[in-house]
Amino acid sequence: MEKILKHLSTLILLFLLVSGIIILYQTPAEKPAPVALSELVAEINQGQVKSIVVQNSDLEIELEDGKKQQASKEPESSLTETLANYGIDKEKLKNVSITVKEDSGAGFWLATILPFLLPFILIGAFIWFMMRQAQRGNSQALSFGTSRARMLDPKDKKKRVMFADVAGAEETKNELEEVVEFLKHPKKFLNMGAKIPKGVLLLGPPGTGKTLMAKAVAGEAGVPFFNISGSEFVEMFVGVGASRVRDLFKQAKKNAPSIVFIDEIDAVGRHRGAGLGGGHDEREQTLNQILVEMDGFETDMSVIVIAATNRPDVLDPALLRPGRFDRRVTMDLPDINEREQILVIHSKNKPLGTDVKLRAIAERTPGFSGADLANLLNEGAILATRRNKKTVGMSELTESIEKVILGPERRGRVINKNEKEIIAYHEGGHALVGASLLYADPVQKVSIISRGHAGGYTLSVPLEDKSLHSHKYFLDELAMFLGGYASEKMVFGDTTTGPSSDLERATQMARAMVTRYGMSRLGARTFGKKDEVVFMGREMREDRDYSEKTAQDIDTEVSHLIDEALKRATDILTQRRAVLDTLASTLLDKETIEKEAFDAIVGKIPAEEASV
Repeated sequence: MEKILKHLSTLILLFLLVSGIIILYQTPAEKPAPVALSELVAEINQGQVKSIVVQNSDLEIELEDGKKQQASKEPESSLTETLANYGIDKEKLKNVSITVKEDSGAGFWLATILPFLLPFILIGAFIWFMMRQAQRGNSQALSFGTSRARMLDPKDKKKRVMFADVAGAEETKNELEEVVEFLKHPKKFLNMGAKIPKGVLLLGPPGTGKTLMAKAVAGEAGVPFFNISGSEFVEMFVGVGASRVRDLFKQAKKNAPSIVFIDEIDAVGRHRGAGLGGGHDEREQTLNQILVEMDGFETDMSVIVIAATNRPDVLDPALLRPGRFDRRVTMDLPDINEREQILVIHSKNKPLGTDVKLRAIAERTPGFSGADLANLLNEGAILATRRNKKTVGMSELTESIEKVILGPERRGRVINKNEKEIIAYHEGGHALVGASLLYADPVQKVSIISRGHAGGYTLSVPLEDKSLHSHKYFLDELAMFLGGYASEKMVFGDTTTGPSSDLERATQMARAMVTRYGMSRLGARTFGKKDEVVFMGREMREDRDYSEKTAQDIDTEVSHLIDEALKRATDILTQRRAVLDTLASTLLDKETIEKEAFDAIVGKIPAEEASV
């Protein structure tokens, strides 16, 4: 409707413009005075007329003094005959310049016929615009089922990604090298009787570079890369997703050898029969079409489907069977060496200061994904720009780590003196308990500057990457979590809402120790099985494979672990109350304590005393 009104207003403006041109064309700048033929004859006889222009029956008269006049003669007679009837002096008439002007074809059409045709032209133009809109709507309806995939041309070197552009993930690259070889030399494998793998499933946490790795495979192989998200298949109308799948694979086969990349495939590849929709559910229809297309590949068709997801547990088993996604490649979070390589790549276009040590940044960022590291360097560059610096220094990058983990600083947040003292003792309690335990992660920084929702924070980072955690580590971490709670209760004789997140994390860790890791007095077994119900992407229930008595024993054991951890934290803080007071007073004075200053205050704890 808005387009129709827009075109209608355009037509009205066009009509007004043409009408104005006609009016200007037909109306002279100075309107001549009308005179009768008898007056004209008298003026000619008196020698006042300079020239006469005759156009049909109209007379344009110019006097000797420059004035303009107009008159009309009899249509059926000439000007000379008309003037002779009024008694013209023929000698005087000879002194007048008489010009006969014929009508031009353009002037005739413009002045006579166009005013009658203009309404019909406008109506015809309006009908034409309406028909054009209708045709456009029909074409959109016909293209509703076409694929929305974006194709990256392998010849476009600016957008091409190679394995060298992806830092780390060497095992993943080695796995995908075979896929590149299949795409480059398919006949070599076919002659050996080997079938081209139809699908590669990239698994891993968010931000680990699954999409980037898929682009690198296409760049290394030099083949077209069709990129689409799983959610782009699904529409309100049943059958549209399946139609788009057919069109996508049709384009991929036409450009073979090629790669089809489906990001977030769990949007359409979730387990069927989960109770959402019936047999005609649009998502299931789309999934069925993907399965059929992957099965329908000819053995010599060099089209490989690469899909990415961070939820492999919800995928339909039919997708994961051999013949569909033959390869499953896991992309884990980068280790310390890979983090350093990622930082090197993302810092290429950023002027780093001489004090920047990327290895130190990599050591302080365990658990960071590639996307987190890229965001860290970007935040550092933004911070350096705001400080009007020409290079990104180590201080900006260190602060960016905390910003990525906890959020931006909130120095403008007003905190009264009493609350500030509570926060100082709370964070001091965390840090002192952590530094007094042998297996807890070492403390890197303590601050009472508010970040995000936290009033303060204690940054503890392991010295090296860990994939396995021991029972002793969990016990020490539990005590460290409860160090802030114990400190508040011991110093002020009361507790606040500050430790709420610490208590939640401690409870989750203690319950995991009991129900998942077998690290309790209940024995070496697990309790409960999480049943994934596909509804809004959430876990809806837990299958309890134990009795009510066992459930009570689990709660008792969780409480026992937390009580023991709280007792350990309280004992440490009681024994080292003087150090706690020093930490709190230093935090109130400086707001932040870095690792070197913290170690100087706390001192080195002997190993035999570090497990109180």
